[in-house]
Amino acid sequence: MNKVNYQLELDKIIDSITADGITPTLLMHSCCAPCSSYCLSYLAEYFSITVLYYNPNISPKEEYDKRVQEQIRLIGELSLKNKVRFIEGNYEPERFYQMAEGMEHLPEGGERCFACYRLRQREAARYAKEHGFDYFTTTLSVSPHKNAQKLNEIGLSLAEEFQIPYLVSDFKKRGGYQKSIEYSRAYHLYRQNYCGCEFSKRQAEELVSRH
Repeated sequence: MNKVNYQLELDKIIDSITADGITPTLLMHSCCAPCSSYCLSYLAEYFSITVLYYNPNISPKEEYDKRVQEQIRLIGELSLKNKVRFIEGNYEPERFYQMAEGMEHLPEGGERCFACYRLRQREAARYAKEHGFDYFTTTLSVSPHKNAQKLNEIGLSLAEEFQIPYLVSDFKKRGGYQKSIEYSRAYHLYRQNYCGCEFSKRQAEELVSRH
């Protein structure tokens, strides 16, 4: 099965938006300020964006709160064509642990992570549909550690389920991940060495202890 180049698919959507001279509304699920930095700078040229911060996977609560504040700070400091709004979703770690039951010992990047993608993207799809957005998407594909094919497959299936367009992406393309690192330096963003959940933190700590 051939992999889809989702960056080229996104180019086509943006070309059609530009040709129509409209500024659609986009609900963008964000996992953290560093990952959102490039995505916002890129897409705010074409969309009116609302960032949804829904990440029940992040623990402990102090880590979650720190990431929320960095996200808010970044949005306030970025100079963008279109104003970006921010919404904090509910912090529901019990939903994450319920989802992860039986998959606690799986390695990062596998089925537990895919289920976590779906959990967070589902909330974005639901919110976007209920509040009349034109599109929804996620920043997750900017990370080289995230499976863009799986993210887009999940997003497109949710688009069908909720009847709202999913903005496909592979934000790591064209140097997107490197640009997010540059934004992090420029804005002195807090960058963490694990995705957010206790399982990814444990794996990161084990890697450090081996070296």
